[in-house]
Amino acid sequence: MRRTTLSAVVVGLAAFVGTLAAPTVGHAAAHPQKVLFIGIDGLLFDKIAPADAPTLDGLIASGSAAKTTLYANPMAPTLSGPGWATLATGTWPDKHRVLSNSWGTTTNLATYPDFLTRLEQAKPGLSTFAAATWDPLVDDSAGKAIFSGSVDLRVNGANDTDTTDRAAARLRDVGPDASVVVLDDVDAAGHSCGAASTCYLNAIATTDRRVKQLIDAVKARPTYADEDWTYLVSADHGHTDAGGHGGATPPERSSLIIRTGPGVTPGTPAVAPKNVDVAATVLALHGVAIPAALDGKVLGTATDDPFDTLIGALGARVDETGIPASVRGWTKATPAGWSIDNTGLGTGGVSEWRGWSFATDEFWTRTETGQSRETNVRARGVFAVADSDEWADKSYSGSFNSSLTSPAYPVAGKSTATIGFSSHYRKEGNETATVSVSFDGGAARTVLTSTGDAIAKIESLRVAVPAGAAKMTVTWRLAGGVNNWYWAVDAPTIATA
Repeated sequence: MRRTTLSAVVVGLAAFVGTLAAPTVGHAAAHPQKVLFIGIDGLLFDKIAPADAPTLDGLIASGSAAKTTLYANPMAPTLSGPGWATLATGTWPDKHRVLSNSWGTTTNLATYPDFLTRLEQAKPGLSTFAAATWDPLVDDSAGKAIFSGSVDLRVNGANDTDTTDRAAARLRDVGPDASVVVLDDVDAAGHSCGAASTCYLNAIATTDRRVKQLIDAVKARPTYADEDWTYLVSADHGHTDAGGHGGATPPERSSLIIRTGPGVTPGTPAVAPKNVDVAATVLALHGVAIPAALDGKVLGTATDDPFDTLIGALGARVDETGIPASVRGWTKATPAGWSIDNTGLGTGGVSEWRGWSFATDEFWTRTETGQSRETNVRARGVFAVADSDEWADKSYSGSFNSSLTSPAYPVAGKSTATIGFSSHYRKEGNETATVSVSFDGGAARTVLTSTGDAIAKIESLRVAVPAGAAKMTVTWRLAGGVNNWYWAVDAPTIATA
């Protein structure tokens, strides 16, 4: 089967993709690959610069760094258990099923194990290590630890000082091929003082010195010059200014990924990564095939999603006054070759959602929290949105009826075409969501009708190609809604055979 993205027919996309970082996870050298993942509980990316954090500042300056966004209920609350499990397993909570901070054995961690365990399973000769102050990461006494007993050595530190000291000794003396160190004090400061406080910044400064201690231990290794070290830094969740997390606000859903090491292109990625990418990257660095079950991609992988070509066209709010004016995250522009048909759409309504639009998570989820928009986790960058619910928040008449159609895709000589895309759909009332195809401009044929919610789903639709057909277009249509819910679609692909 030949797999090609719909973007292959979009004029100018190749030039855009060329401006993005290539998937570099190492370089062609004989040096052994070493990975150190440092987790900082409750760290907000925007609070690093105001803090006295020269080590983290240096990692950001020398590597790739970006804010990331998480899910929220009903998928999972923004708590440590789901956050660390997402980073460790490379899957979202609907797969790993760590849904709280007290999960016992009722999870899917056996099916979706942590990346250190996957390394041990694939290459038992590798050395692995995990150290954490928070017990459930490495201690099985309360159920099943997120980092399993397959890891060569697990350390449960009494506090962050103890965790750092013991981890630094292991890094210096053994230099495991893959290590995890998770520190807690920034989160403790967030809870006691709030993220807007001086004490939160002071906790970042103290943790920064511990990060330096870990990196200094690596550099003190007698064989350091003959090893290639990659450093990854992330967080399980964010914090509110007043202190706390677990909800659906942007600060609580906030995380980050910092990556530095051989072959890493410094700067901010054009398309923000996802926390599920950490596990995929660690596996790739050690030459382990990434299981199809993982939700992540190798950090630095260039986008081939046609919707991401619209990043430069994103604008600020018009009618959505609850979204900060500084957030540029929506557009009515379409990628080259794509079209929107609003012939049946009613009049009026909120400008941003008058028919299909293109938006980012940061913009779309701010329209109204707590309505499951935050669980559109399998979309990245810019995605297509038809939001009947938000459209109806301003005076309107008629109903929502809008279609998004792809460019014509070549199918000559092929017997089947498989349409792939991520789908995040909530149904209500008489609203219908359909996918249809048309060959050579002929009558549309419906290939999918959503009869219920499709939350953060990856769709794969196999379509028979009529004999003699040369071109195929695909149309996504949301119709019949009157103040109903929404449909978000991303990363459309076509595979032909």
